[in-house]
Amino acid sequence: MQKVHSDIIQFRGGHYDFGYAQGLELRDSILLPNRRKQFGSSNRQLMINEKEATEMLLTYAPRIWEEIKGLADALEWNMHDAIREFGGYYLEYTRSGCSIITGSDFMVRNYDSSPQGYEGRFALYQPTDGGYATIGPTMQVTGRTDGLNEKGLSMGYNFINRRNSEDGFICNMIGRLILENCSNVSEAIELLEEIPHRRSFSYVLLDRSGRSVVVEASPRSVVVREASVSTNHFEVLTEENRYQSDDSKRREEALLVHKEQSDDAYTAFRLLNNLDSGIFSMKYSTASGTLHTASYFPVALKMGFAIGPDRLPLMIDFQKWLDGEKLYAKRINGKIDTHFPFAHMAEM
Repeated sequence: MQKVHSDIIQFRGGHYDFGYAQGLELRDSILLPNRRKQFGSSNRQLMINEKEATEMLLTYAPRIWEEIKGLADALEWNMHDAIREFGGYYLEYTRSGCSIITGSDFMVRNYDSSPQGYEGRFALYQPTDGGYATIGPTMQVTGRTDGLNEKGLSMGYNFINRRNSEDGFICNMIGRLILENCSNVSEAIELLEEIPHRRSFSYVLLDRSGRSVVVEASPRSVVVREASVSTNHFEVLTEENRYQSDDSKRREEALLVHKEQSDDAYTAFRLLNNLDSGIFSMKYSTASGTLHTASYFPVALKMGFAIGPDRLPLMIDFQKWLDGEKLYAKRINGKIDTHFPFAHMAEM
């Protein structure tokens, strides 16, 4: 078993200042050098149109643009490199698995991916220059793998397919834009229908009204279905699915059976986090092993977070933090049974 942690980042202020503060923290971190080693020359090839990426960021994410500028200044990078690394447009990371279940007042989500791509950063951010306050784990520094905002909207996504990609934003930046800009499910759907998508993903949304939907989004089409479980295949846009989806359907069936028996957040968390449940994945060699299990509570504005299997979550009262209380925890600790290195913990 390997000890793994996520560092907790807390910030209140403007986006440029948030970016600058993160850049100072990352300057001496092994995370960014590891990422550059991991992707090598392909890192440069994937950013094929800086002008278009800049226009898309200024159109859909002007505040994130300011955050990227802050990161660039602190890291002493040019904007070309900063956009490529943090812009969430074109640049692709490893595929992922993931299972999500929602109840009337909770969302529980397993994030399944590669240890080498896991950042180990968990951010609470309250902007003062526009946008909603958010809480959740980061990806590509500026993006989010899942999360909750101050309005009680929670979001998680599921990888579907890498085939037939087009120019557009990738999942983690789309997740960040949903959380920062949308107060409910309806507004999030509007954003997902408008924004250009690079890959095919399902976006699971739950707001404090109890409405839960799965938005199937590909570069070619976006459809919405009322649902409370999601794994790694589309139910409507089936032509976008991968050739092999047996494991995804197996996990979906297990989640549906659970839904018929219980609408309890604790049992849902245990279903996803316990090794013997069959939902928690150990497939780290194929970039689809479970890294964290997160639970979000839109009405109470609380969340729970655990790294690795068979663990009790660290519970965080987001409402108290929004009211000005500081979170004194510095890290979230866990253990994962894999020999693969984590990008924020060991030189790769």
